[in-house]
Formats: sequence, structure tokens, C-alpha cells
Amino acid sequence: MTNRDLAVLAVLVTVVLATAGLAPAFADARPAYEIPVQYEADAEPLEGAGDEAWTDVPAATIPLSSAGANVPAADDTTVERATVAAVRTDDRLYLRLTWADPSRNASTDRIRAFADAVAVQLPANASSRPPIAMGSTDNRVNVWYWTADGRTEELLAGGAGTTTAFEDPAVEANATYEDGRWQVAFTRPLDAPTANRTTIPTDQDVDVAIAAWNGGNMERSGQKAASEWYYLALGPGPSGPPYELILWTIAGLGIVATTLVTIIGVRQTRGR
Repeated sequence: MTNRDLAVLAVLVTVVLATAGLAPAFADARPAYEIPVQYEADAEPLEGAGDEAWTDVPAATIPLSSAGANVPAADDTTVERATVAAVRTDDRLYLRLTWADPSRNASTDRIRAFADAVAVQLPANASSRPPIAMGSTDNRVNVWYWTADGRTEELLAGGAGTTTAFEDPAVEANATYEDGRWQVAFTRPLDAPTANRTTIPTDQDVDVAIAAWNGGNMERSGQKAASEWYYLALGPGPSGPPYELILWTIAGLGIVATTLVTIIGVRQTRGR
């Protein structure tokens, strides 16, 4: 190998190392519609919606828009986005939703007074994707529903207007309101306690959608701001650190080897 060949090799190796160094940046770019899920052996510090430990959990900001329901003022909604963070332990899932709301509306005692609220929608069968508007008769959804007047419900729905409440809700929720933002934390065991409830797997992604109501804007029922389907990244995924780094490095070394063999082969041919 000549000095020139060695110089070319050095340049190519430098390019490969630079590419490998950029690989983590590509790995950190999350796919669209993904909500990252962090594993924790002990999630006790996350049981409160306002617990400081939530600041270390990766989150996704999800746009919301009017659900388009066939109800009066359905398009008049005010919540434009919500941030969702998720943590899984060996036996529970924790979800924290935060969103801006200029007023805290928790009382429904007065006429035409409505409470702020938020809901999480999951497929009853985690292996299929139901219609986004509360599922269908043959592809139902579970809904975790919290309202600022103190209610937490776990619902089953098979289409718009078909919600029924489970008699023994397994979902727990708590909330804080501070500086014009609601923070609501839901938690539920991974295993479904009864039929028609979502069993939350640890080896595959699960679809999820959210909705929010601003009681101060008299939002209720179908007058809500809702998301498209997103997914909780519970599965191992086809890639991710350190897999991308390994793949980028292998690909780069292959390029180096192929280029070097080509250069040497061309020079040997010319030297004949």
C-alpha cells in the first residue's frame, strides 16, 4: 500500500468516525406520534402530578383540535396542546398530562358551570387500532377520565355516545393547578383487572389519544379538544441506541473497505 493509499484511508476513517459521532443525534430524533415511556423500578416519587421527579421524564407535546362532534359549539375549544409524559414500572403505568388553562374551573354547583377535565383513550384490545371517535361496537376503547370537581372514572366505549363506567375503577388520578397550568397524573396496573379493559403490554407499543375540556369556556361532552392517535413506546422497537450507532459504524466501515479495494484495484490495473 502506497503512502497515497494510506492517506486516502485516513481520510475515509475520519469520515466514518464523524458519521458515527452524529449517529446518536439521529437516534435521539423520535418518530412522529411517539410518546416515550421511561422505565423505573420504583415510581413512588412520581405518584403526585406536581412531583419534581416528573421533570426528568422525557415527554411529548401533542397538538389538540376540536373533535368535530355533532354537538352545539363543537368547534369552540381552547386547549391547543398538551404535554404527555409516561413511566412504566414492573406492574404499573403512570401518565402525566399538562396543559395551559387560564382559569381553574372545579365547581359544577352553579347553572351552566362546567369543570375542567382531561381523558386518556386506549384500545380495549391493545393489538388493534379502533376508530378515533370513541371506538366502535366491535373495536372498543377504554377511557380514563378525570374532572376538576374530583371525579376519576374508567369507562368503556364502543362508539360516540356509548360510554359506560366500570363499577370498580382501577385507575387512580391526582392533579395540581399552578401558574395557569393543569397537571394530572393517572396510574393503573398493567394487567387488566377484568374483561374489556386494556392489558398494557411491556413488549409492544400501544395506541393512545387524549382529550381536554376547558370548563371556563363551557366545554363538555363532545365539545372538546382532542388529539389524533399517538402511541406509547412500550415495545423494544426495531432500532434505537445503541443500535443505530452500531449500524452506522458497520455501514461506514463497509464503505471504507469497498472504496479502498476499488482504489487499489484501479491503481494495480493502471500499473500493469
